[in-house]
Amino acid sequence: MLEKQHTLKKEICVSGTGLHTGKYVNITFKPAHENHGIKFKRIDVENQPIIDVDVDNVVDTSRGTTIEQNGVRIYTTEHVLAAIIGFGIDNILIELDQLEIPIMDGSSKYFIEAFEKAGVVEQNAYREYIEITSDIEYINPGNKVKIFASPADDYKIIVDIDFETKVLNIQNAELNSINDFKDEISKCRTFVFLHELEFLLKNDLIKGGDLSNAIVFVNKIVTQEELDRLATLFKQPKIKVLKEGILNNLKLQYPNEPARHKLLDVVGDLALLGKPIKGKITAKRPGHASNVQFAKLIKQQYLKSKSKMKEIPKFDVHKKPIYDINQIKKILPHRPPFLFVDKIIELSDTRIVGLKNVTMNESFFVGHFPDEPIFPGVIQIEAMAQTGGVLVLNSVPDPENYLTFFMKIDKVKFRKPVVPGDTIVFVLELMSPIRRGLANMKGKAYVGGKVVMEAEMLAQISKVK
Repeated sequence: MLEKQHTLKKEICVSGTGLHTGKYVNITFKPAHENHGIKFKRIDVENQPIIDVDVDNVVDTSRGTTIEQNGVRIYTTEHVLAAIIGFGIDNILIELDQLEIPIMDGSSKYFIEAFEKAGVVEQNAYREYIEITSDIEYINPGNKVKIFASPADDYKIIVDIDFETKVLNIQNAELNSINDFKDEISKCRTFVFLHELEFLLKNDLIKGGDLSNAIVFVNKIVTQEELDRLATLFKQPKIKVLKEGILNNLKLQYPNEPARHKLLDVVGDLALLGKPIKGKITAKRPGHASNVQFAKLIKQQYLKSKSKMKEIPKFDVHKKPIYDINQIKKILPHRPPFLFVDKIIELSDTRIVGLKNVTMNESFFVGHFPDEPIFPGVIQIEAMAQTGGVLVLNSVPDPENYLTFFMKIDKVKFRKPVVPGDTIVFVLELMSPIRRGLANMKGKAYVGGKVVMEAEMLAQISKVK
């Protein structure tokens, strides 16, 4: 189903401290025009430069995902980008007066809450997805990482983690639809092991960290003296280790909260593709570095697919047709208002090109989105089938004595809306020779040089008794 793009109804601000820099930052989310995409703006830098959300702009993944453009950086982007994708926002400008996104509580929760307060508004342009058209695999044997993508009608993610410790070993998290992100994933916080925390503290690498923005797992025996020292560092009255193997700073919201947070990171890192995804992602032991490498593989497939779509054949829709409407009526049994092919402009033994002029006078527009008329998808399929029927019936000497029955329609995709005033061109080719009256065809429909629909069809011709 075609969906419209969305942006915020009004701007809204969130403030907090950057985890690694310790800098207090104000982040303002602003509505943006159609096809703007997701962009950052550093208002604390001269000329207020824009940084595009693009996986090719990633420069560091060591303690979060950092992007840079023209020498200007944004640190720790993953949680806010996950919130934007999870909330269904296509166009947004994110202004910062520092170089790092505030850590908040280590989740996407506060960004989601801000978007809810601001509200979203539907825009006129249609949303463009990055569709996984074939399987994609990324493997890093050294880190035991494997990430796999396969085609799907929605954005689904499965994450498995295993830190091979008693306190945090095998965990699994699933998101069956991106629409469930807010309720199932957004409030799941980041986590760290105690030994990692100690290293970061000693090296002054978490200047803005405290015990309210991370779950701390303890995978070794810790003396009370050491715990007291940590309590002093984080200005806590008392720290102890709970039976779950975590410090008593926070309680787990879910038994598998770490796995859910890793899933959140996957959403945030893949948001660097700049558009919502349609596909199923299965990630084993993912991390920022592997997520980014995997996103680059997805981008490669997407660009390759777009490149193929640009290889559009050119049609002269005004040249004298091979069959006009009256000749088509002698081949096909259909009659207005159920005849959806106006003329055939190319025809061979294996290929046909037909067209349909879409006008506001079509009878179905009376009830099908009359205030915003769109050529129905089912009728596009029927029009393509009728064009294919002419191709199949061209294989017999007396087509008027045959009928064409479509037995199977597969791999149907609607890519762009068709509206009154459009001329839709149908191109069908045989996928294999016609045998025993059976014809396998692959078809694409074009408007203005762009693919609007495609499908595969199986038809059978039968002699009229």
